[in-house]
Amino acid sequence: MFNPTREDVRRFFCDTWKKKTESHILTLLETIAGDWMEQHPEYHTLLTDSDGALAQDYTPERGETNPFLHLSMHLSISEQISIDQPPGIRKIAENLAGKLGSEHEAQHRIMECLGQVMWESQRDGVPLSPEKYIEALQKLN
Repeated sequence: MFNPTREDVRRFFCDTWKKKTESHILTLLETIAGDWMEQHPEYHTLLTDSDGALAQDYTPERGETNPFLHLSMHLSISEQISIDQPPGIRKIAENLAGKLGSEHEAQHRIMECLGQVMWESQRDGVPLSPEKYIEALQKLN
């Protein structure tokens, strides 16, 4: 199973941003990541400084959003929607995007649900429950 380190994830995003801004050919995953990075201009400066990105810590005490976690969640949710896993997420996401008028805003709402079920799973020491995830998502519509 693929289990990237914090450094691997940060390098992936920084390297992808560099390739995108220099008009290099991107893989499908890089294309999707690049599209999400493009929609987050607040991260562009950080993404151009890979050394700084690797050194930066994002802790709850600092009150900052971790841009790499945020972008990783966009990638994860995009994948979930593309393969409709858990079953029903694609329809929920489409309906929510239509309701909100924005795929991006819909993903941010989905992200809140994903973050909540991930936190509960870690807190309780149990596997993530797709049923709880879908239940939370259904409340968004």
